[in-house]
Amino acid sequence: MRWNKVVNIVGAHAEGEIGRVVTGGQLDLPGSSMVEKLAYLNREYDDLRTFCLYEPRGCAQMTTNLLLPPVNSDADAAFIPMQADGSHAMSGSNAICVTTVLLETGILPMVEPETTVVLETAAGLVRAKADCRDGKVERVTLDFFPSFVEHLGHPLELDGYGTLKVDVAFGGVYYVLPDARSLGLSIEPGSARDLVEIGNRIKSAAREQISVAHPEIPSFNDIEFVMFCGRDTDSGYVFRNGTVMPPGRMDRSPCGTGTAARLAVLHEKGELEIGQPVEMRSTINSKFEAQILGTTKIGARRAVLPRMTGRAWIYGIYQLGADPSDPFRGGFTMADTWGTGMEHHIPEV
Repeated sequence: MRWNKVVNIVGAHAEGEIGRVVTGGQLDLPGSSMVEKLAYLNREYDDLRTFCLYEPRGCAQMTTNLLLPPVNSDADAAFIPMQADGSHAMSGSNAICVTTVLLETGILPMVEPETTVVLETAAGLVRAKADCRDGKVERVTLDFFPSFVEHLGHPLELDGYGTLKVDVAFGGVYYVLPDARSLGLSIEPGSARDLVEIGNRIKSAAREQISVAHPEIPSFNDIEFVMFCGRDTDSGYVFRNGTVMPPGRMDRSPCGTGTAARLAVLHEKGELEIGQPVEMRSTINSKFEAQILGTTKIGARRAVLPRMTGRAWIYGIYQLGADPSDPFRGGFTMADTWGTGMEHHIPEV
């Protein structure tokens, strides 16, 4: 075996959503802040993402998280989620995977029955409280940075549907939040293809028609995801979240940053009080428990302080490598899996 690149990976998933963690093979990235490191990763070092995520070492249905030493002295570790369309500021399900991997592999010491890990992301610090027993992380509770509403009921023109009313909120990244039922959709496995197709159209339209601008981080100025919203009306405070992930798939988890954005919307509409516990259910019916801890401000905007709890499990430990003679060592994509909405990467052989 002759490899000229090796990346160590721990495989984990949080409530069904795969969040692999890079534990070796990359030391750090240039930049004096996590925002700068994220920008460098996207602009100058995207080869690491494609190496980990493109076929044959990866697939569209996963995230690979890059562990980094923290910049902020208050943090224990930092991470950047690398996904099919690029690297992003934050992911809640992946924060749960990262916390579980850090503690169960001994990268950070586990203290039973509870260990607190502070994670640094480009969107801010996240405090993760892990319930631990017999060497296992049983649950992870995340206390987020502030989340806020950008637009309520913003009109959106969509061919074939007329004018939709959508909410837009920030939960670590920007989301557009359409109501699933109003579009004749249900958030369930059998509707996943329809949700993806309409969701991608909504995202394209929203990027053209709706402006967003984070009041404190100027580079956060783009709508990154669509999350369809639903509610189990016969089950009290049980909500449905269906996040469409590039290049064309559904988040298997209830989506952490999407949950944070939705909590801000529900509170702004007067539909959710501070401290009220809720369940957020995914397309595959996995769940996060969530609530709003309090309120604050980001610039002039009202904001909420989200908390959510979920579970993660490690499923594998392995290495990714590249033989210099392999014409596919940089990875490849094809439209049958990755869809037609992205520029496909096929090396010369």
